[in-house]
Amino acid sequence: MRGDKPNLKPDPKPLAGAPEAPCWLPASAQSEWDRVTPVLTERKILTDADLGCLESYCLAIAQVRDCQATLAALPSPFFTGDKGVPRPHPALRVMHTAMTIQRQLAAELGLTPVSRSRPAINDSTDDQGGFDGLVD
Repeated sequence: MRGDKPNLKPDPKPLAGAPEAPCWLPASAQSEWDRVTPVLTERKILTDADLGCLESYCLAIAQVRDCQATLAALPSPFFTGDKGVPRPHPALRVMHTAMTIQRQLAAELGLTPVSRSRPAINDSTDDQGGFDGLVD
């Protein structure tokens, strides 16, 4: 990649504590909410503006779990279609889509190893990009 990386600043108003999960979230989504919100608030990166993204992430996780439970109860994730052709159960497609959405939102929220390995947010007022003191 070429070009300069943006000089990221910490959000001036991160949430002080882990917010309660919305009551309308399914139980499996609420359990994911309860698992990740303490991590995000401890890192001081979760704001009110991020809660919609977090809700969507938790819903995607819940969909993956629900689809997996449905598929686990079947003898096979495939069935015979109208013309005798094997077809995948519809839950496979839903699960695949939910997994893709979950992965993208997890990266946005900083919940993946790659997103956590990116350069940390710069909290200083250094105009030298961290190179002050290296050159005269």
